[in-house]
Amino acid sequence: MQITQNFICAQGGAQYICHIENFTKMTRIFENTATAFALKSDAELERAFYLFRMISNEPLVKIGTSLTHFAIKANLPVEGLIRTTVFDHFCGGVNEEDCMPVVERMWEKGVCTVLDYSVEGKDTEDPLDDALAKTLEILDFVKKKDAMPFAVFKPTGYGRFALYQKISEGKTLTPAETAEWERVVRRYDLSCKKAYDLGVSLLIDAEESWMQKAADDLVEAMMREYNKKDRIVYNTLQMYRKDRMDYFREVHEKARAEGFQVGMKIVRGAYLEKENDRAEEKGYPTPMCGSKEETDANFDAAIRFGLDNLDTVSLFSGTHNENSSYALMEEMERRGLAKNDPRIWFGQLYGMSDHISFNLGAEGYNVAKYLPFGPVRDVMPYLIRRAEENTSVAGQTNRELELLRKERKRRKI
Repeated sequence: MQITQNFICAQGGAQYICHIENFTKMTRIFENTATAFALKSDAELERAFYLFRMISNEPLVKIGTSLTHFAIKANLPVEGLIRTTVFDHFCGGVNEEDCMPVVERMWEKGVCTVLDYSVEGKDTEDPLDDALAKTLEILDFVKKKDAMPFAVFKPTGYGRFALYQKISEGKTLTPAETAEWERVVRRYDLSCKKAYDLGVSLLIDAEESWMQKAADDLVEAMMREYNKKDRIVYNTLQMYRKDRMDYFREVHEKARAEGFQVGMKIVRGAYLEKENDRAEEKGYPTPMCGSKEETDANFDAAIRFGLDNLDTVSLFSGTHNENSSYALMEEMERRGLAKNDPRIWFGQLYGMSDHISFNLGAEGYNVAKYLPFGPVRDVMPYLIRRAEENTSVAGQTNRELELLRKERKRRKI
């Protein structure tokens, strides 16, 4: 039996119906904790359990992050403690080689890796060039490993946020800014050309809406150049934005007309509070969907649109949402698509939603974990965001704890 739920989503002032269709219920594979946590020793399982218990306590997280900021600024010797707790849970190591034991262990369980150099972007040229050098180095590194089919970079790793924003707002650049933007374009082009030459797919993350247009236009130009035959370059759509379905359709129409392929990573989004706060402060309508249900419907609509157009589109479904994962699995089955269809990938962050990743891998789906790495101090802003995001999404943290408790009970820990 087919059940259809309708959600109303605002799209540029208009409204349309997003359909989420649930077909015959599949086996609920995400309940299998033995598979989910097969790589964790008893000690690692205990660490994960107590870490998520701590993250579930919002006041404790606020105190902990404040103390961590203070300790790092004061150069206190806290790296060892951080490394053995939160860092080792959410990160693969301090460099590429350090990550390899984790990469290989996940590969044995059918889960690929996206190495993510998670050092925050800077506003000076040297760190931006350093980020480029690191991306090029990672591309060479992952080419040698079947376990790592993707590389990734963040737009503000390659250029100043304020420069993206100025271009997105259509403002005239100074001669110095024009030269600076040319260097940003060059960084993108060098990375995408290297990915193309090596045959490695390159995921490009999304950021705040008020700088994203410049990044979108640049990624689109890279797709025109390097996606003529294969889906090398992937943009990222944050589906909590009301305009992203329209944008997806526009890019797809251009791809059909101009003869290039589209790679899209579909996510819900990571800057909700910041987006709404800025909209209120500046007095413009928020670009965000009006509710979680609308965001969920927008996400599923993007996945469905991608599946409808697999002749020109490849999808990377980046989600920790079980219902969205099941919906994609069910749609693939209904359409007669192979579980390992190379045009469809599932993705989650390392240290989270192992019940989704490893059970998908065991079933033969294409699945990859984002594996952050970098020097402990430099990765701390990323780790603090992970803790804060898990605290703000109570359902996610509670689900992690529920599954960890279940596995502890199964192991009689």
